[in-house]
Amino acid sequence: MARGRSPGYDDQRELILRHAAELFARRGYPATSMNEVAEACGLSKPTLYHYFRDKYNLLVHIADGHVSRLQALVEEVEGQQLEPEARLRELIQRFVQEYAEAQHAHRVLTEDVRFLQPEDSERILGKERAVVAVFAQALAQMRPDTDAAGLTKALTMLLFGMINWMFTWLKPDGELDYETMAPIVADLFLGGVPAVRMPAARAKKAPRR
Repeated sequence: MARGRSPGYDDQRELILRHAAELFARRGYPATSMNEVAEACGLSKPTLYHYFRDKYNLLVHIADGHVSRLQALVEEVEGQQLEPEARLRELIQRFVQEYAEAQHAHRVLTEDVRFLQPEDSERILGKERAVVAVFAQALAQMRPDTDAAGLTKALTMLLFGMINWMFTWLKPDGELDYETMAPIVADLFLGGVPAVRMPAARAKKAPRR
């Protein structure tokens, strides 16, 4: 009889994926070893292999898991049946806020996808394309002239350029955070700089010791 999984099996897998994503994001996928992942998780290497068969398996789960969560966000927003502009604003805000909690996984997806084998790469990139298509559809419905001019895809990719690389300059301990920036990204994209609304005054964070 096959042994059942322990009650905390899925939680342990998620913990391993979070630590591996952080290591991959900081050191790069090629430079990170399974020994380092095991050490970061406080596990022995044999125990780590009980959850994931190798480093590549970790990479696939991190990238696929992240883009699958983005797909789920899209489905949630689509289920609200909002008008095109409201839908696009909601998509932007939800994605920016999601990236705040998944910065390492997002960095792995954007920078280490080139290490995926063709079959995995095509599946994961296919999910990405489906996500982008929903943004493009909302934009085309809001501004049909962009579609007629062949600009919808370009504008959509400019939007993702703003969202995807925020982690390179928006620091966790800075004066701005993802929650504050989410509506600003929407304002900037949908109306340009004159449309950006200033966030409400916020108390300054205490200096770090």
